[in-house]
Amino acid sequence: MAKGRELKGRIRSVENTRKITRTMEMVATSKMKRAQDRVQAARPYANSLAEVIASLYSADLAERFPLLRQPVAEKRAAVILLTSNRGLAGGFNSNLIKEARNLLNRLDRDGVETQLHIVGKKGLGYFRYIGRPIASNRIDITDRPTAVNASELVDKLIDEFVAGTVDAVYVVYAKFVSALSTPPTSERILPVTPPANTGARPDYLLFPSAEAILTELLPLYVRNSVYRALVETVAGEQSARRTAMKNATDNAGDILNVLRRTYNRARQAQITQEIAEIVGGSAALEG
Repeated sequence: MAKGRELKGRIRSVENTRKITRTMEMVATSKMKRAQDRVQAARPYANSLAEVIASLYSADLAERFPLLRQPVAEKRAAVILLTSNRGLAGGFNSNLIKEARNLLNRLDRDGVETQLHIVGKKGLGYFRYIGRPIASNRIDITDRPTAVNASELVDKLIDEFVAGTVDAVYVVYAKFVSALSTPPTSERILPVTPPANTGARPDYLLFPSAEAILTELLPLYVRNSVYRALVETVAGEQSARRTAMKNATDNAGDILNVLRRTYNRARQAQITQEIAEIVGGSAALEG
């Protein structure tokens, strides 16, 4: 009955694995709901900032604000890559890394000098492995990112852009479209490109002035872009982990069905053999 004992051991092992993946699926579902709420809360604020900047923007003002300066040619660029600290999320991190590699390769082909800033252990581990220079890294940002985290990531790059040592800043993140769609996305956040003002221009009463308002709003807009990327990436990570763990749980159930059928057949075959041996022994004694 060695085979039967081996099958029973495998069945127990798969059952334990299914319990773990089921638990992880439930945890990811709970975290995904909270992350979705943060995404939904961040979007109206970001949209309002964009509307105000689009309404105030003019070519005359653009010449006086460094964050609106459009470089003639990009020579130096910074790339912020957002990944997670943990795996077990399907192809989530590998897709983000692939998107970052494509962006870096395009910039390299165009002769742009790049500096790479990474959030998350998965991205950090990969680019360290391939030997890509890393300007900075953060692995302490939790699955509840804050506006302070966004400021810490981008404030230095804002200063470098104003000083002219960096011509552009990109962020690579998971854009949260739905629980089943979180495509990796590259977005240029500096220089600030005001959204197109398609509607009627609001009649604002400006105080103290458009210049003073833009001085405060433009850095806030950039920080908010990074914050939104952080919360959307977290929501995408939890969605991907929930899907991966659900698939793992379903696959474990399929494997259990096969193992149980195999065990039952082996058990039936053993019982049949034992009966045949008893009958044969009895017949031999009678003969």
